[in-house]
Amino acid sequence: MNAIRVINHSVRTMARFKVRTGFMMLGSVVGVAALTLVISAGQAAERKTMETVSRMFGDSAILIFDVGGHFMGGPRGQGTRLKLDDIDAIAKEIPNVESWDPQQGLPVGSVRHGDVAEQARVTGESERSEHVWGRRASRGEYFDAAAVKTADRMAVIGETVVRKLFQDQDPLGQEIRIGSVPFRVIGVLEPWGTDPHGMDRDNEVIVPISTLMRRVSNVDTIASAKLLLRESGKAEQTREEIRRILRERHALTPNEPDDFTIITPAEVRSMVGQIRKVLFLYLPMVAGVALIVGGLVSAILMLVSVNGRTAEIGLRRAVGAGVGDIRLQFLIESAATTIAGGALGVALGYAGARAVAIHMHLGEVELLTAVLLGIAASIVVGLLAGTIPAMRAARLHPVDALR
Repeated sequence: MNAIRVINHSVRTMARFKVRTGFMMLGSVVGVAALTLVISAGQAAERKTMETVSRMFGDSAILIFDVGGHFMGGPRGQGTRLKLDDIDAIAKEIPNVESWDPQQGLPVGSVRHGDVAEQARVTGESERSEHVWGRRASRGEYFDAAAVKTADRMAVIGETVVRKLFQDQDPLGQEIRIGSVPFRVIGVLEPWGTDPHGMDRDNEVIVPISTLMRRVSNVDTIASAKLLLRESGKAEQTREEIRRILRERHALTPNEPDDFTIITPAEVRSMVGQIRKVLFLYLPMVAGVALIVGGLVSAILMLVSVNGRTAEIGLRRAVGAGVGDIRLQFLIESAATTIAGGALGVALGYAGARAVAIHMHLGEVELLTAVLLGIAASIVVGLLAGTIPAMRAARLHPVDALR
């Protein structure tokens, strides 16, 4: 019996037993879909995370957080010790500090324009924010040092805020209210997307830090500050100098812990490594387990099929089918169902990855790597799942099978 006839017979058999074939495909569909989703969305998430981390940190930046401040957009309790004078003293005493920008804000604040009210992140920053954070106004302008000094009520807003509050209107020169305090919109921020916590950084309003501290929050402390260094190679040395200055200014005894947190580029790289490990080791392992379970289901169903088709196998052996023909038939059936399920799983996984990317503002989703891995995995699982049933079918003696 030639290979073409074996393949034709296998296809007809799979079409005749639709329910069994469907269940065999289902395990492959779920496993490959999960694998495709994880790989495709993971690549997009990694690319977005690296872009965001690069913009937020870079190799020449140090971040200082009050012990209860905010880290990368993640909410924590309000701090009470870190002040503008602390960061100013650091910048004056440490020659390696090129520039700095303080931050204080409301993780969620009520922002209103006319009768439309929305929730947005409200952040107070200095006139150096453009340079330190590398984010400028795409329309209009940023506030200057004079606005910070006099606590002017002006704001630069993100594109999401523009869309929610103003829709098709030009926001420049318009008035918004943060709480009960009016602000004039002078600029629109460059698009950013999401940060590593999944927060929409375009749903943000930036105002002079002095205005936010005096008129909105009524506080005299800051949540964090970003420092740009002249020499990135001296980051660890600069960190120790910063720690010494802050401990002295906060009058901490040797036995007292720091009431602040300092993040250096080395620590950022370590955190990025952990993110990569989750995206490309742990999550794919979970998807791989689902694929293996699907393969086991296919193998069990194929073994059941062999037991139920002994008469058919005996008849085929009696009319001239060889051991290799029987083995090939069952391998083809197993591989074909898992590969077909894998192809469907790739399509479903890619659709899911696109939906995740759109929801999380991750940008474009690449398919090539996920397709190659998904199809390769389904082929391997299909062949492995079909090997034992095929060998068992091939070992059946024609006379015993016909009985």
